[in-house]
Amino acid sequence: MSELKLREHQQRLKECHLCPEMIGPVVVGSPVMSAVMLIGQAPGDKEGALGRPFAWTAGKTLFKWFESCCGIDEARFRQRVYMAAACRCFPGKKPGGGDRVPNRAEIGNCRRWLKAEFELLHPRLVIPVGKLAIAQLLPIGKLTEVIGTRQRIEWHARPVDMIALPHPSGASTWHRTEPGKTLLRNALALIATHPAWRQAISRDDRR
Repeated sequence: MSELKLREHQQRLKECHLCPEMIGPVVVGSPVMSAVMLIGQAPGDKEGALGRPFAWTAGKTLFKWFESCCGIDEARFRQRVYMAAACRCFPGKKPGGGDRVPNRAEIGNCRRWLKAEFELLHPRLVIPVGKLAIAQLLPIGKLTEVIGTRQRIEWHARPVDMIALPHPSGASTWHRTEPGKTLLRNALALIATHPAWRQAISRDDRR
């Protein structure tokens, strides 16, 4: 029943047209009931056509991180972890180049979908990827203040563990230089040993 509700939720989400400046289609992950939720920032210009989040260059880096720390490849990851985002449509390009950052109204429009997913899944571990995603869970100043830590937070009136990751963008050097490299490694190690992560992996391995 819960998986059916999740599928129905995703179908409603795919029909959303609240943000006129956003470029569709709406991008969603697999409707997997998981104790682990990953929250990205927003899809890039390739994800819409490919039909899945983190489907291009940043995704390759992200899945390499999880394969190196947890021994799980991209296909298995997508079957075990629910992949959400702060915004589900491509924001478009900035006039000077690079992807536009979604504005407050656009993030607010998408927040209702994220809240509904959290309430359907009741995850025990949330993994926000990048500053915009982290900001949906708690105020953030510098990445060094949160990456590499496991934090117990209250989100939508429910306690949940949060282990944040930097964004795997090729344009960013944060995760390739110190202290970012060490903090990223620490964060991945925390994820690999978290009980919710272990549950998500072992549950699917028994199928």
